[in-house]
Amino acid sequence: MPPVPTATIRTQLEVPLRFTDGYTTVARVFSFDGLVDGREHVAFGLGDRAAPLTSGESSRAPLVRPHSECLTGDVFGSERCDCGPQLREAVERIAESGGFLLYLRQEGRGIGLYAKLDAYALQDAGLDTYEANLALGHREDERCYLVAAQMLQALGVPRVELLSNNPDKARQLRKFGITVAAQVPTGVHLSSANARYLAAKAGSGAHTLDIPLSAA
Repeated sequence: MPPVPTATIRTQLEVPLRFTDGYTTVARVFSFDGLVDGREHVAFGLGDRAAPLTSGESSRAPLVRPHSECLTGDVFGSERCDCGPQLREAVERIAESGGFLLYLRQEGRGIGLYAKLDAYALQDAGLDTYEANLALGHREDERCYLVAAQMLQALGVPRVELLSNNPDKARQLRKFGITVAAQVPTGVHLSSANARYLAAKAGSGAHTLDIPLSAA
């Protein structure tokens, strides 16, 4: 496959973070030039990565989570998915071990906010999250992690421990030249509101989620 196009760091600055449960930490936020899709993806350096990059950084594979934007879950606390709890968990775990959270502007598995809300309406009519995307004329999952690979290369991170239950993230990162030294599962954030959603991710999406049969 052709080489991954080069991206560069555009801006980096320190930002204090505070979550609704009171958890606080400090991140170094990076923006980029040259990302192939032209979207405004950002990386959060946490823990021992919340400092300016230097040529003498450790070669240890940092903990990295590529997290797809979810306005309803991340910002407004929607319980239809597990995105908000996964984001909160990831920030704390990465801050403890050192690494990066890549916040990717890929709402609704890449179909956009309005289409995601249309998919929600179809889910209310009985389809699962993947079937709803297909019914709208989209693929089950339209996300591409080429930009994540570009961001990691710009950050000087060719090797990662991947914080994700999604095997497609590991597969795509490897395809784009990033070494995935280990895949680290996130917790299972199960509720009565998202049980069918998580069951679909475990079934159709092959996510490594241990969902009780009674919840599915």
